[in-house]
Amino acid sequence: TMIGVIVVFDALTKYIVQQSLILYHPVPVLGDFFRLTYIYNPGAAFGLSLGAYSRYIFLVLTVVAVVVLFVWYRSTIEDDRLRLVAIASVTGGAIGNLIDRVRSPRGVVDFLDVGFGAVRWPVFNIADIAVTVGAILLAISLWKEEQSQAADGE
Repeated sequence: TMIGVIVVFDALTKYIVQQSLILYHPVPVLGDFFRLTYIYNPGAAFGLSLGAYSRYIFLVLTVVAVVVLFVWYRSTIEDDRLRLVAIASVTGGAIGNLIDRVRSPRGVVDFLDVGFGAVRWPVFNIADIAVTVGAILLAISLWKEEQSQAADGE
C-alpha cells in the first residue's frame, strides 16, 4: 500500500508541475530559499550522468534494484516494521522515477528547489524524498539489528 501511495503521489505532483509550471522557470514559494523549478534530469540523483546511455543504464539498474528490494521485503519478518517501511519507501521512490525514465527520454521530472542564491541543492522530487528517507530508515534498521546481535553475542 505504501509503495502505491508514494508512486501515485509522485506521479500526481509531477503531472501538476508539468501542467502548471514553465520549464526551467523558478517560482518562489518561500522567497529564494524554496522554489518550484520544473526541470528534466536525464541522469541519476544529483545530476549524475553516464553519458549517452545514461537512460538505459539507469533503467536497468533501477529494475534490478526494485527486484532485489522486493526479494528483501518478502524475506523480512512481519514484526520488523521499520525495515518494511524503509524498503517500501525506497521501492516506491525508485518506481516513481523509473516511470519517468520509461515515459520520456528527457529524464525524470524534478521540481523541488532549495538553496540560497547560486548555492542550491540539486532539484529533486517526491520520489527522491522517498528514496532518501527510506535509505536513512534502512540504515537505522540495519544498525539496530547489528546492535542487537552484538548485545546477544556478549
